[in-house]
Amino acid sequence: MTDPRLVLATHNRHKLGELRAILHPALPGLDLEAVVTAGDLGVSDPREDGVTFEENALIKARAVARATGLPAVADDSGLAVDVLGGAPGIFSARWAGRHGDDKANLDLLLAQLADIEEPHRGARFVCAAALVTPDGVEVVEHGALVGTLAAAPRGRNGFGYDPVLVPLGDTRTCAELAPDEKNAISHRGQAFRALVPAVTRALGG
Repeated sequence: MTDPRLVLATHNRHKLGELRAILHPALPGLDLEAVVTAGDLGVSDPREDGVTFEENALIKARAVARATGLPAVADDSGLAVDVLGGAPGIFSARWAGRHGDDKANLDLLLAQLADIEEPHRGARFVCAAALVTPDGVEVVEHGALVGTLAAAPRGRNGFGYDPVLVPLGDTRTCAELAPDEKNAISHRGQAFRALVPAVTRALGG
């Protein structure tokens, strides 16, 4: 019997919640408990040594599909700041030197941009999302959320750089948006929704 589970190649519970929320409307028959993380299955994170978001997403998805024998979805995403030439980019999660220290990353970024006026604080969240199946199917989709950077963090929702990116057309940061509002426009939401047809095929739908 085919195992109906889908593995998200991360140990990040925030990302699992986002993926479940994004997939549920598109795949209403999907058991959300069947969407699990690599951490749930005891699979370690592979070394991400790609030089693009797409390469890193594929590295993670390939490793987890190989380790579990299940379809795996991975994303690599980050913040690209115009005046920094697209940085932090693939280094977003470790911009301050230690992986996953959101406060340190935010503090360093805001310090680097302290003298930059609002018209020049353009930035975007970018995401590459990859699906890899045990039989070798690979699909990659992309998403972007364009906005400007606030001068100081605002909001309690989200994670990472959400407290400083204000989407174009809004006055709130991503961390001030309700989760469903954020998922509707987010870079990750765009990329994962684009993957839904491939996920449906991978799960035998």
